[in-house]
Amino acid sequence: QVQLVESGGGLVQPGESLRLSCLASGSSMFSFYTMGWYRQAPGKQRELVATMRSGGFTDYADSVKGRFTISRDNAKNMSYLQMSSLKPEDTAVYYCTGRTTLKDYWGKGTLVTVSS
Repeated sequence: QVQLVESGGGLVQPGESLRLSCLASGSSMFSFYTMGWYRQAPGKQRELVATMRSGGFTDYADSVKGRFTISRDNAKNMSYLQMSSLKPEDTAVYYCTGRTTLKDYWGKGTLVTVSS
């Protein structure tokens, strides 16, 4: 059974940085997955933050371009989201995703709060 577990969320002040991690388990094929990060702020719909395909191609939401970086370590079955210059509007629950041609997998999320 495929599982994705996020970690690294917390409370930070505006302008600070934070790195989220996602550990994937239950499959030997994660290197072929498109890994991604989504977020859902209070009272808002879930939105795409960043994705990285198996070949390394990345895509970002306009709101995080230049501030967030997605990466992966296939040998460790890990995906990361490095977040810099955080803003209060980045406050949300962040979800790790793994996508194949057949199914999407989701973690349970980790809360990021940006507040002074």
